[in-house]
Amino acid sequence: MDQEVRITLRLPAGLHAWLVREAKSARRSLNSEVVYRLENGRPAAEANGEPT
Repeated sequence: MDQEVRITLRLPAGLHAWLVREAKSARRSLNSEVVYRLENGRPAAEANGEPT
């Protein structure tokens, strides 16, 4: 199982509002939306633990 780490993140209000709308549209929590976008934004090799 992957280990989870908590962070505090400061976002511009407009970016936060956009993420909230996107999360609601996808029926995800805000946290899940952020994780989804970060995971999909990195190269596939890196996501699989391969060196870059």
